[in-house]
Amino acid sequence: MTDPAEVLDLARRRGVMIATAESCTGGLIAGRLTDVPGSSDAVDRGFITYSNAAKVEMLGIRPQTLEAHGAVSEEIAAEMAAGALARSQAGVAVAVTGIAGPGGSERKPEGRVCFGIADARGVRTETVDFGPRGRAAVRAATVEHALALLKAALA
Repeated sequence: MTDPAEVLDLARRRGVMIATAESCTGGLIAGRLTDVPGSSDAVDRGFITYSNAAKVEMLGIRPQTLEAHGAVSEEIAAEMAAGALARSQAGVAVAVTGIAGPGGSERKPEGRVCFGIADARGVRTETVDFGPRGRAAVRAATVEHALALLKAALA
């Protein structure tokens, strides 16, 4: 389990702040980070962009990308992370978009989450299929993976 305090300490050592762009987690990543006392010197802001309209308005996601790939895609995760970085004072941003469940489709099954990390080195993405564990478990696994990605990006 990734300790959010460790992630914050790494950000402080690097002299950068963190931003989050969250869809399926609805702010849980920012919540885990800000549960740590004193986190305000390492967390800049979180964007909760549950709807496609919010993704476009708050993060600058291109409607063409949404139309071509859908909200649950690495392309959207990349644009979300880049948008959060550009629209904040952060030096690193993590983004998540996925199907927490219940439901999903054959093409985009329950438990599929796309992640994006943006920093001075660019944007990196990955997709993880957590499986149909149930909404709460998928969201918890997503938060944990996002914290691990932040830790790796800041190490």
